[in-house]
Amino acid sequence: METMLRSVAMSGFFDVTRRLGLNPIELAQQVGLDAAALANPDDRVPAAACCRLLELTADKASCASFALQMAGTRQTFGTGIVNILLAHKRTLREVLVAAAEYRHLLNEALAIYVEDAGETVTIREELVVEPGTPTKQAIELALGVLARHSSALLGDNWKPRAVHFTHARHPDLTFHRRFFGCPLEFGSDFNGFVCAAADLDYPNPAADPELVRYAESLATPLNVTGADSTALEVRKAIYLLLPLEQATVERVARHVHLSVRTMQRQLEAADTRFSTLVEEVRRELAVRYMSNPRYPIGRVAALLGYSQQGSFTKWFTSQFRMTPRDWRNSQLT
Repeated sequence: METMLRSVAMSGFFDVTRRLGLNPIELAQQVGLDAAALANPDDRVPAAACCRLLELTADKASCASFALQMAGTRQTFGTGIVNILLAHKRTLREVLVAAAEYRHLLNEALAIYVEDAGETVTIREELVVEPGTPTKQAIELALGVLARHSSALLGDNWKPRAVHFTHARHPDLTFHRRFFGCPLEFGSDFNGFVCAAADLDYPNPAADPELVRYAESLATPLNVTGADSTALEVRKAIYLLLPLEQATVERVARHVHLSVRTMQRQLEAADTRFSTLVEEVRRELAVRYMSNPRYPIGRVAALLGYSQQGSFTKWFTSQFRMTPRDWRNSQLT
C-alpha cells in the first residue's frame, strides 16, 4: 500500500518554486506527480514522490532552505475540518495528540510522539516512506510547519530549546537560524524539538471546545483505517519507539490505540507480523545511524535496542554480510 498525503501538506510549493525562477509543473512531472492533483489541497498524492520533488527542487534551485521557505508561507493552521479542530484545541499538547489521531486525514507518512522528561519534553517527528527515499527537505518542511503552527498557537510563549535533525548540516544556516530562532542540532538521533513542558500546556487563547466538538463530529467518521493502514501505523510507532528502547508489542499496541490481540490480527490480515516489522525498521535505522560517522558503534547498538555490542554485531553481520566496522569503512572509501 502506497503511503499518501493530502496535497495541502505541500502548500507553498508552487509559489516558492516560481519565486526561485523554476517551473513547478515541469518539476512535478519529473517525479511522476500530477501537477493538477498537487495544486488541489484536498487531493491525495504519493508521499515518496513528494519527498523526491522537494529534494529535486532544492537541488535545481541550489537552495538548502527551500522547504523552510515553503513552511514560511503557512500563516495559520489553514482551512478544512481537521485544521479547524487543531487550531481551537486548548493546548499545544492537545494539538499534537489530535494530529496523531487524525493523521489519516492529514499525512499518512508523518509520525509524531511526545516524550516527557520532567520539566522538558521532546517532540519527535518521523517520515516513514519507502526505503531509500530522500527525506531531508521533507523533514525540514514538517518541522518548519510544526514550528509555524506552534508559534501561531502560542505566540511568544513558543520558545523551543533546540531543534534536531538526523541529517547533516547545510553549509549555510543563516535562514535556518532566523526561521527557528533556537539552537540547531544536526546529525542527531531524532528529528524534532526539545522544549519546556510548560510550553505544551500553555493555554491557547483561541481555544473553542464547542467548535472542536463540532469539528470532531465531522472528522471522526472520515478517519477510517484498514489492515494495511494498521501495518503502516505500527511501522511508524516502531520508528519512534525503537531508539527509546520502548518498541515492545504492548507499548506499540498502546501507541496505535489497539489491544495487542487486535493489532496482531490486523497485521496478519495485512500479511505481516510485528516481529517482521521490527526487523525491517531496525535494518532501515541501522543504515541511518551507521551512515553517521559521529556515532560510535556502541551507541548505534543501543539505539537499535541492543544492550551488548556483541549481540548487535552478530545481528548486523547476519543482515549485511559484514561487520558494522567493515560496513562503515566501505561507506567511507
